[in-house]
Amino acid sequence: MRRIGLVRDDRYLGHATGLHHVETPRRLLAINAMLDASGLSNSCRAVAPRSAAIDELCRVHTEAHIEKILDTAGETLRYLDPDTVTGGQSCAAAFLAAGGCIAAVDEVMSGGLDAVFALVRPPGHHAERGRQMGFCLFNNAAVAAAHALCAHGLKRVLIVDWDVHHPNGTQHIFEDRADVLLFSTHRYPFFPGTGAGSEVGQGAGRGFTVNVPLPARATDADYAHIFSAILEPVAREYRPELVLVSAGFDAHRDDPIGGMLVSEDGFALMTDAVMRIADACCGGKALFVLEGGYDLGALRKSVQSVLETLQTGLPDRLNTRCRGANAAPPPLFDQIEDARLSVQPYWKCL
Repeated sequence: MRRIGLVRDDRYLGHATGLHHVETPRRLLAINAMLDASGLSNSCRAVAPRSAAIDELCRVHTEAHIEKILDTAGETLRYLDPDTVTGGQSCAAAFLAAGGCIAAVDEVMSGGLDAVFALVRPPGHHAERGRQMGFCLFNNAAVAAAHALCAHGLKRVLIVDWDVHHPNGTQHIFEDRADVLLFSTHRYPFFPGTGAGSEVGQGAGRGFTVNVPLPARATDADYAHIFSAILEPVAREYRPELVLVSAGFDAHRDDPIGGMLVSEDGFALMTDAVMRIADACCGGKALFVLEGGYDLGALRKSVQSVLETLQTGLPDRLNTRCRGANAAPPPLFDQIEDARLSVQPYWKCL
């Protein structure tokens, strides 16, 4: 069994978004109830979060943006844009979310744990260097990656984003760098409008952004094929020293927003692929960061599936379901092949 940690804190519930917003404290309450009912609360070790320091946030955000979030402290509901809302405790929660991911990186890099799932909110992958966006205030995964590079001296960090939405913020923060490889599967065209296969990075970072845009109704088989045919060979060639996952669950078939057909088994398959990479390249060091996912039942089941796979590996019943030698081509094989060809010039393995 791997040693797994959880970043949990009731202060994340203080990020109030109003009665009708889908990114609600109920998301974490549902996950917490599952953790207690399943026994995962006891089998996973608690990792205490801390608030991120200003200089840690400045690695990926502008001072003006940080000041904008600080100015919301103590206010009642405030719409920073049509999607992104803050309440009186949102600023504190955002600092704690970014800092919780930093604490998780430190725990994994110290060898205290093999992998950590940071159950934080607000989410982060849409947050740009200079603005909030799409429910996100600070880019938690980007802050964590920058901390791993700056504080731990790493040279190569892999970020895998399987949220149904493209991580525009994460891409733009790192797109001109080779020390972060971003791999994203997402519905396209869809919010936020970025993430075409032709977006492969810029300058020194060209080839280190890998986008796999998908139409609606992508299945477990599609995602399993993407991870085995594109992510795994590229990641093994890159040889990351840490693997981060922006783990959104809005591609689940029950999600009211995503329009995809992924089940909790699909998230187990993706987790297993990620951990095979981590085991092969960096001693199993991995950090999962909660992003989207808005059906509470789907969220509970999917997070449980990820954690159980992290602890004990893929269930036997899934080992050959979607990726065996005799598996049929996935429904979206042609679209997946187009994405592979977009980055083929940059990777010998492809």
